[in-house]
Amino acid sequence: MDLFITLLAAVFVNNFIFCKFLGICPFLGVSKKVETAAGMGIAVIFVITLASAATWLCYNFLLVPLHLEYLYNIAFILIIASLVQFVEMFIKKSSPSLYQALGVYLPLITTNCAVLGVTVNNMESSFGFIKSIVNGFGAAVGFALAIVLFAGVRERIASSPIPKPFQGFPIALITAGLMSIAFLGFSGML
Repeated sequence: MDLFITLLAAVFVNNFIFCKFLGICPFLGVSKKVETAAGMGIAVIFVITLASAATWLCYNFLLVPLHLEYLYNIAFILIIASLVQFVEMFIKKSSPSLYQALGVYLPLITTNCAVLGVTVNNMESSFGFIKSIVNGFGAAVGFALAIVLFAGVRERIASSPIPKPFQGFPIALITAGLMSIAFLGFSGML
């Protein structure tokens, strides 16, 4: 039951996009089409989930025993960069059109602060191995949910009559703000 609550909290209550405001760059950059947003969401789910496991192992079995805890940022970034390279090669081979659509945002998962934020949050919260993976998976699903929902709204907005000063990025930011307020409604849930 505790793991289920951790999962729900990571997806809805502590959503990294709408509550912690991490990962905004790919959220705004890749959310013009639902298909592209879904592809980015799947890639982020894979990277964050594996990064949560790998960084927990690295921190608890390498850095702590050697008293090198202060190197966690460097170690975590190296692990995340390696995972992103693997995802990039896989997507390039399996779906060239998705690879082209994601463009520069795919390698930018390496520097996506949401990915590093989840791994650091797991470490600072002293989660165990399984709870770190569940929290990472939940945070990634929350990211994917946010980006896909936002892409759906942006597709609808593209064909709507928007006043000239609000067209483009301004209406996207207003929409993101309204979606953030909607997710605030989950804050008392858990």
